[in-house]
Amino acid sequence: MKKIRLSFANFQIEFADRDLALRRVEEWAERGMTVVHVVYGPEGCGKTAWLRQSAVLLRELCFHVIYVDALHRYFEAYTDVKEVAKKLAEAAAEAVDIAQLKLATLAIDLAKELIKRRKRKVAVLADDVFSAIGLDKAAIYVKGLLGLIEYPPGDYDAMITIATTSEGASRREIGRHRWAYLDAMWNMPRDGFKQLYDQLPGEKPPFDDVWKTTGGNPKLLGQLYEFGWDVEKLVQRLVEDRELASFSLLKWGSWLKTAVEDPDVLWSPDTPRELVEELIRKNLIIYNLHSRDPYFWIDVPPPEKDLGLCIGKHVAWQTPLHKEAVKRVLTQHD
Repeated sequence: MKKIRLSFANFQIEFADRDLALRRVEEWAERGMTVVHVVYGPEGCGKTAWLRQSAVLLRELCFHVIYVDALHRYFEAYTDVKEVAKKLAEAAAEAVDIAQLKLATLAIDLAKELIKRRKRKVAVLADDVFSAIGLDKAAIYVKGLLGLIEYPPGDYDAMITIATTSEGASRREIGRHRWAYLDAMWNMPRDGFKQLYDQLPGEKPPFDDVWKTTGGNPKLLGQLYEFGWDVEKLVQRLVEDRELASFSLLKWGSWLKTAVEDPDVLWSPDTPRELVEELIRKNLIIYNLHSRDPYFWIDVPPPEKDLGLCIGKHVAWQTPLHKEAVKRVLTQHD
């Protein structure tokens, strides 16, 4: 399989690792899907890179592939039907709000058009589309993807429909219905993350330090590189970007102080629900982690519990840096 090259920390790198996740795509391609698969996980864990590499893999498996990243008005069309790419390009050129909605909608409409044209193997890959169209439309969009599988406008041999999200709220909304399987993806495993780390040029901190700081999150690895490996500046950036300095949750400071030591404290039935909801909304934690059975995970699942990486059995901070950002705000308000 041809490895794609990705923009990473202002230079180009080769796609690294995720062998198990790509093998899962091959299995879907071989047997097809009966429901939509929605892949969720920590923000920046590599879902986009995996999905773009999956698009290339599916093309090599003779699929007609439509990939859309509606939030960033980006698309790929691997098909010999030229109108597909033309219509996606026209949509991407629209004003931001219009383009995002059009790209999301066109991914489904154009897949139907491919089936009408007797294309026997079709894939729709929708990357973080719920952030673009709004969480209130997440379930409806998934139902639209399911319609490609259950009510196609013609016969097909295999249909692949995958959506990704880093929004904890969308996971709950989609989970209320039976239209999709929710598959989890975690940050990169240690060996795969080392492949990414090794591609960064120049002097670097020891790998073990970077691993313990980022928890294997590729986005944070790139940001650390851009910040000159200054962890303190990146923590402060997280504080500011998530608006934690005015953190309304500080009224639950005692709960948070315990949770930064062990996130499973948040699993207690005594935990204020409003606290949990706000941590999910701000993309600080992953709540209600799947069983570590690999069947429920895209690629390698996280450890059963590793407090060094801020992972509990049921709840985890998205990365150690997310925990440090909350810890910093708590310290400043003591």
